[in-house]
Amino acid sequence: MGISISRSHTRKVMVGGLPIGGSSPVSVQSMTNVPTTDIEAVCSQINMLAAHGALLVRVAVPDRESAAALRSIIEKSPVPVVSDIHFDPELAIMALEAGTDKLRLNPGNIRRKADIWRISEKALELQVPIRIGVNSGSLPGDLRDKYGGVNRDSMWATAQRHLALLEETGFKNIVLSLKSSDPMLTVEVNRLASAECDYPLHLGVTEAGPQLTGSVRSAVALSVLLAEGIGDTIRVSLSGSPEKEPVVGWEILSSLDIRRRFPKVISCPTCARARIDVAGIAESVQESIEGKIGNITIAVMGCEVNGPGEARDADVAIIGTPSGIQFFIDGKNTGGMPGSDMQRYLDEIVDSCIRESETKAGG
Repeated sequence: MGISISRSHTRKVMVGGLPIGGSSPVSVQSMTNVPTTDIEAVCSQINMLAAHGALLVRVAVPDRESAAALRSIIEKSPVPVVSDIHFDPELAIMALEAGTDKLRLNPGNIRRKADIWRISEKALELQVPIRIGVNSGSLPGDLRDKYGGVNRDSMWATAQRHLALLEETGFKNIVLSLKSSDPMLTVEVNRLASAECDYPLHLGVTEAGPQLTGSVRSAVALSVLLAEGIGDTIRVSLSGSPEKEPVVGWEILSSLDIRRRFPKVISCPTCARARIDVAGIAESVQESIEGKIGNITIAVMGCEVNGPGEARDADVAIIGTPSGIQFFIDGKNTGGMPGSDMQRYLDEIVDSCIRESETKAGG
């Protein structure tokens, strides 16, 4: 039994065909990290991220050449595309004209009222939402001075200033993010934002770090907020290839029992009693299910101590016993593996269980 989470009420924003906020499920997103001018590489990465669960993908638009490439990228993308704009307001106009599904603006480096008004008027005309992306590392100097440095209050004041400029034009198709590399500052400022406004919140820890530490820091901040009902869309930011970002994001949602998309693998930490290569088998299982959508649990257990109990609760279980590997399906022992190709046999079982779970879900 999972905890009961009551979501904070936020207004709904449409990003292409993806709803964010309101009563919509929490969505997972990611970002490309190859040059946006390389259309083929960007599209390949977007397809990979979508296969790993990204429902929305952001691309950086650092120059005019990148903005010119957007139209082709957007036309080929299987998911909505967000254009990430810094410094140059003209790039935002170009992105809107190219058909972007959403803009991300940083109030730390696009500040002139005339520029923001021009962008918001164009976005309003085209019905494109804007994410105000406040990062702790790029707050306006006057607000840092006023509030005594980088903290919850200076971050929220930065968001309020930009919100006011957009709202003056009548633009309210807004998503808000407030991110820090400090997980607990991220928690504090998003709690404040949730209490003070009803714009949907994009959660994330910026500059979280390499894969292991970045995943942990992101999980700490996002889990606290999501468990409190705060947050409408999430991104796990990791240095290097973004391939694992949506995977970690979905694991956070799944662990909180908020939303499931992919099969879940559980495995024991191993000890001297282990009768099989738990780590090797679990990694092989994890790799084999990547990209497969299904609400099932697969257990890999090293011995007969915890194995039978986990097998009862899992859809598929692989357990090491004195007589060798035993397979359990829906809690029932189906015996050992027929033949020598365990991976093929396991794939067949998993695919069958996924199909069965889809049939049950469809009634």
